[in-house]
Amino acid sequence: MSDKYEIMYILRPDLSDEQASEAIEKYRTIIETNGATDIEIQQRGKRRLAYLIGKNRDGIYVQVNYTGSGKEIAPLERAMRLSEDVIRYLSLKLDPPKKAAKAAALALALAESAEPA
Repeated sequence: MSDKYEIMYILRPDLSDEQASEAIEKYRTIIETNGATDIEIQQRGKRRLAYLIGKNRDGIYVQVNYTGSGKEIAPLERAMRLSEDVIRYLSLKLDPPKKAAKAAALALALAESAEPA
């Protein structure tokens, strides 16, 4: 069964555009090699971090959305953990639209029943 996943990672701010592109392509290849499909990469650019990570005040944000089985997460996170170019990463399994819509409808029904008449 294929699920939708999102990975957000932050690259060191001192990387050149070419080095950042190489890192992004490296992680894309890891995801593709492990069977992911529908890979969408959005490079969000250099942004200020909310707090210092190491000695970094800024970082290059990259968001990757893809469809896969989940087995591609472990090799990708291992590669990111070992790389000095990635200062932070987060992997998420996205809720299917039906579950999200059902949860929103349930929350709305609960809110309406809790209102005083």
